[in-house]
Amino acid sequence: MFVNDIGVLYLYNNEKIMQIHDNRLIAECTSYDFKEMLERKKVKSWLKSVSAFANTDGGSLFYGVNDEGEIVGLENVQADADFISEMIKARLDPVPEVQLIPIEHEGRTLLEVKVKAGVLTPYYYYQDGTRTAFVRVGNESVECNSQQLLSLVLKGTHMTWDSLPTQVDANKHSFIILANTFREQTHQEWNDKYLESFGLVTSDGKLTNAGLLFVDNCTVFQSRIFCTRWTGLYKDDAISSVEHRANLVLLLKYGMDFIKNYTMSGWVKMPNYRLNLPDYSDRAIFEGLVNHLIHRDYTVMGGEVHIDIYDDRVELVSPGAMLDGTQIQDRDIYNVPSIRRNPVIADMFTQLDYMEKRGSGLRKMRELTEKLPNFLPGKEPLYKTEASSFFTTFYNLNWGENGRIPVEEVAERVNSTLEKYPVNEEGSEKKFGVNGKSSVKRFGVNAERFGVKGEDASKRVSRTGQKIIDLVISDPSITAEAMSVKIGVSKRAVEKNIKELRERGILVHEGSDKAGYWRIIVKP
Repeated sequence: MFVNDIGVLYLYNNEKIMQIHDNRLIAECTSYDFKEMLERKKVKSWLKSVSAFANTDGGSLFYGVNDEGEIVGLENVQADADFISEMIKARLDPVPEVQLIPIEHEGRTLLEVKVKAGVLTPYYYYQDGTRTAFVRVGNESVECNSQQLLSLVLKGTHMTWDSLPTQVDANKHSFIILANTFREQTHQEWNDKYLESFGLVTSDGKLTNAGLLFVDNCTVFQSRIFCTRWTGLYKDDAISSVEHRANLVLLLKYGMDFIKNYTMSGWVKMPNYRLNLPDYSDRAIFEGLVNHLIHRDYTVMGGEVHIDIYDDRVELVSPGAMLDGTQIQDRDIYNVPSIRRNPVIADMFTQLDYMEKRGSGLRKMRELTEKLPNFLPGKEPLYKTEASSFFTTFYNLNWGENGRIPVEEVAERVNSTLEKYPVNEEGSEKKFGVNGKSSVKRFGVNAERFGVKGEDASKRVSRTGQKIIDLVISDPSITAEAMSVKIGVSKRAVEKNIKELRERGILVHEGSDKAGYWRIIVKP
């Protein structure tokens, strides 16, 4: 602790700073608990906080401070410290690592009981033959539910749910879908030895929980997604609703297919190429669904991933809040550490090139939105967690305060620096699905007075060039090598077309070669 030059006392606690000002400590929170005095006859009232701190992220109990944060002090700090130490050893199993720190302030003595986050979880409170574990939720210490207790047990054994072995023989199941997907995504041959090295099969031939989620005939009940396209902006009547139960590779495919079928895509015709105006960034949506399948809590038997599509947004919901117990809406997305609830599943998706090898998926989704072309105003995804669920909301890029943006306004948005020009609609093709069929709306705008002028106006980009533009709009971070794979041409052909697009001022690359991104430029 230290005192600054205006007489405010600061206490370092769990790498955070608490202030004492006018004989008051500032607020109880997740890491702190205030006790006016030591209750010797009701030890559970404070030992549950010691258990909760050890089972969560650590924290401190401050004795000699009332609920309002006012410092009242203790009469006999040494006796209180001895009793606390004795009760922790007698009533907690295993015994957590605790420091007892006396603090003097203006003639009053406080006692800080600093509890370190434990590695041998769960830390139980023991009394009359009953063992109870507690965790920290907000500024309260609450009894663990069954899912939280299982997570603590796994944490204490340094294992995760997806790495646990089952009694199912691997030789009775096939991984054909996984193997074919691996070949398509990586252009490498599959080897059955990968099953063990990727953590899907144990050395004695048993499937792990992760392995059960990747076999062709997946029977894990909670490996499901519910997909619904709602009418309007709320959960009212459904245009289509479907449930899929399958392995994780197929669930990802089914989910993306549903989203593509029930969201709209527009385009603006430039003099020599076409500008796609998707409602959503495909890559951001893909990254979001991958994250929800990977990081969901598979110990929740009655839970599944939900995809809800509304006119103005797409919402993804999965069981399982933040692994560290915090609320994502209270965190800085760019400083959230990448902590994986299911590292074996995450590694398998990484091997399939479905996710970034490093970094936070939440940050990646934000960055994909920020890197949209200059004619697509980025609306950042919104993240929210509740007690047992994680939500990601993607906002429709072609939706304004008054509903879907008209094609005339879209043309204005494509090049806002120009004065208003008459917009000639080439026509609108609408396809509406009923009873589960696809619902796709495409609109075209003739924008001959937009874009490149002069000699270039009569020179259309090549088919490969147009495909490159489409891919960049979908995923600004895409590499030339990935483009060649998706388009089906050589990397040299892709690089040649990129060079032409850059020379014509349509395509630019910002940032470094490794970490940069592409951007489509629309010029007057």
